[in-house]
Amino acid sequence: MVRKLGGEDDAFVSYRTPHYKLHYYETASNLRLVMLTDPATLSMRNVLHQIYINLWVEYVVKNPLSPVEHKGGKGVKNELFEMGLDQFVRGLM
Repeated sequence: MVRKLGGEDDAFVSYRTPHYKLHYYETASNLRLVMLTDPATLSMRNVLHQIYINLWVEYVVKNPLSPVEHKGGKGVKNELFEMGLDQFVRGLM
């Protein structure tokens, strides 16, 4: 099952299987955040938005020493972001 938001952009929001639910959030700068949860979990769009605003922007974008991209699609290695994300997600439980 694929859910979309209403409106002009009809953005992809989530995909559910019997085993998991994939939540998707894309920023205006084309950064894509994905989270896998239990299939019964409600929308995590707001949570992904909070991760972007409170963690990604604060620890990666505002840090001139932290590259936003790595060649080869390896992602960003930023210890503060990783620790903040771990703490934030654990706080959701």
